[in-house]
Amino acid sequence: MADRILMFILDGVGDRAVRELDNKTPLQVADTPNLDHFAKIGENGLMDTIAPGIRPGSDTGHLALLGYDPYEVYTGRGPFEAAGAGLSLEAEDVAFRCNFATLKDGKVVDRRAGRIKEGRGELTEAIQKIKLDVDFEFKDTVEHRAVLMLKGEGLDGEVSDVDPHEKNVAFHEAVPLEDTKENKRTAKILNEFTEKCVEVLSNHPVNKEREERGKAPANVILPRGGGKVPHLEDIRSKHGLDAGAISGITLVRGVCSLAGMDIIDVEGATGGLDTDVDAVVSSCIDALEKHEFVLVNIKGCDLSGHDGLPEQKIDFIEKIDSSLEPLRGLEDTYVAITGDHSTPVTVKGHSGDPLPITIWGKDVRRDEVAEFNEISCSRGGLHRIRGEDVLNILKDLADRAEKFGA
Repeated sequence: MADRILMFILDGVGDRAVRELDNKTPLQVADTPNLDHFAKIGENGLMDTIAPGIRPGSDTGHLALLGYDPYEVYTGRGPFEAAGAGLSLEAEDVAFRCNFATLKDGKVVDRRAGRIKEGRGELTEAIQKIKLDVDFEFKDTVEHRAVLMLKGEGLDGEVSDVDPHEKNVAFHEAVPLEDTKENKRTAKILNEFTEKCVEVLSNHPVNKEREERGKAPANVILPRGGGKVPHLEDIRSKHGLDAGAISGITLVRGVCSLAGMDIIDVEGATGGLDTDVDAVVSSCIDALEKHEFVLVNIKGCDLSGHDGLPEQKIDFIEKIDSSLEPLRGLEDTYVAITGDHSTPVTVKGHSGDPLPITIWGKDVRRDEVAEFNEISCSRGGLHRIRGEDVLNILKDLADRAEKFGA
């Protein structure tokens, strides 16, 4: 019987040298006895999720790690968010990823509305009552994140983002990126939606209460990443694997769902720094009893990177590491631990820096790497690989690869 495969993705774990950390990365500073153990018993290297110097999104990063070419299949982030939120997309629908954000004096002063947690349901209910020229669905997901789906014919996703992607500037007017009547119509509807959201949310009781408590009001919705549903070959036919996925992040759940993977719900997998990593690890071990391939995504490092908090990132890396000990007992399983992209605290965003990767299993060739971090792993036997290579390597080790040639 062929062995099982586990891909453990530490979202945003990669980093750069941080001056306050004596020019080391958070991974180099963190106390990680379990990650270091896996590096010692495995083969290590660096991984460019897409290609050297290319800044991956979490969507394109996971597509690559699942063996899809993002340049061929990617249509925008919105459809993955919608699928991950449980919305059913038809071929003609267009979906957008959205943020609840804070608008003051015509400028976006907080793109995440203080990472709003309470009151999103009431705000969402008010937005759903807006009247547009098309039917739509709006759904809040995790913290400040939400999804907008425009439904019907005569729409397309080649429109620019309303989200300005920076603070203290006005939100953008959506414009067609390709001069078609479908894109023009979609841009017009998107701008109308944004303006009506400002009207509805500005005086909403939830936001009035937030302001009274000194919190950032969620008084504007910023759509971005529009697109139609991509056509992904089912992972069972592409890789011959019955696959499951664990993630608290709507986007990752959407990528895996559209790839035909079973989405495994884990209580406590929040996608935030409060994620119950013990529960995630326990659930992934259970999932390997039922699935030939399991992908796990844990998000917290990415959040600390975006917020520029090296000590918080170190703490979360150590939290993850302390929960990984049960993986030492895995049998008949080949495991890879890496990330989907780097999120350096000095950048406060995704970067194209390569990620450390370690792969281990019963007969994996061991190199001389003794620590799991960006510098130590660079000396390993895997050398430097691409994200699209990872699952092929794991399939070969697990005796699940088809022979190429005679």
